Amino acid sequence: MSTERITFPGHDGHALAARLDLPDGPHLATALFAHCFTCSKDIPAARRIAGRLAALGIAVLRFDFTGLGHSEGEFANTHFSSNAEDLRRAAAYLEGRGMVPSLLVGHSLGGAAVLRVAGDLPSVKAVATLGAPFDPDHVTHNFGDALARIREDGRAEVNLGGRPFTITRRFVEDVEGSALSPHLKGLRAALLVMHAPRDAIVGIENATRIFTATRHPKSFVTLDSADHLVSDPADAEYAAGVIAAWATRYLDLKAPAPPPGAPEGVIRVSEADAQGFLQDVAHGPHHHALADEPAAYGGTNRGMTPYGFVAAGLGACTSMTIRMYARHKGWPLRHVQVDVTHDKVHAQDAQSSGTAKADRFHRVITLEGDLDDAQRAKLLEIADKCPVHRTLERSSEVETELA
Repeated sequence: MSTERITFPGHDGHALAARLDLPDGPHLATALFAHCFTCSKDIPAARRIAGRLAALGIAVLRFDFTGLGHSEGEFANTHFSSNAEDLRRAAAYLEGRGMVPSLLVGHSLGGAAVLRVAGDLPSVKAVATLGAPFDPDHVTHNFGDALARIREDGRAEVNLGGRPFTITRRFVEDVEGSALSPHLKGLRAALLVMHAPRDAIVGIENATRIFTATRHPKSFVTLDSADHLVSDPADAEYAAGVIAAWATRYLDLKAPAPPPGAPEGVIRVSEADAQGFLQDVAHGPHHHALADEPAAYGGTNRGMTPYGFVAAGLGACTSMTIRMYARHKGWPLRHVQVDVTHDKVHAQDAQSSGTAKADRFHRVITLEGDLDDAQRAKLLEIADKCPVHRTLERSSEVETELA
């Protein structure tokens, strides 16, 4: 994933700071991300969701609302309606680049904002929210005793997440008058609602009300024990994976033709966590996996090891080859199972002193069905003819070049 740092004019003309996360391969669709109240475009959950979508070929624009993060303007002069207009300006910027958004993702109050504007953007086919309130005025619950001072004096300073923010009477009046119900009833895009039952900031009942107010297609996925900011990397990874898998059902992600000399296309591996070893493994827009190392070797154990993928390729190819042969012969093979083990650990191998060491893959093949001994022996012989087996047995040539 490559990232462009850009700016575009917000609702009042101030420059809004944004990151446009671009796929390393073909650009197949575009998403627009709206962050939570008083947060920024750079919170970990936003970065991981953007990275996961980019691995699918989906470009993601995430920006700081007026007066927040690196964007210009005064936060005290903003309100929910201005946030919605900032989103429309972001969509207009993307349209100007020929990248109209087809997916909107919003977190917390940003989720309410994307629900507010989705109907104004004909290109949007899918909307995903995380911890979004049903009514924007839910955010005023965070103001505590300051709410009375805001109403009386016109403004007051509120401590939110350990930082002071000036909240005005206009902001309170705007969120109180910004009902989402009409926008939810008219939503024409597919909807994914994600929420944590233990969310202490925006209660789970908000997800219920959003879900019941919209028409199908709609989906609800629980974030289990995640906090409101989805700050745990494992929770962020789960949310990113669900959004990516769900979005592929509603976005027109057409993979380009494979390049000459690569009939199966390009398998792209992109670093997902620069502090560890987690990798996004993408084969076109519809196939994704995670590669990682065990915790004992500095990884987070959220995906198979590189050698695990090699063993998986051998096992899958073995099973397919046996099935193909049995089907051709009309033999009563009911089920195939292949267990593969490998005697080297990638992290150790990468740090070896260079001493030659043979790789040893051990297969245990289970054949179920009313097969006689001759048929079982033949299928065991056929296993050795699978293409991946032959590739591993003979030396292979690996060509490497810098992009």
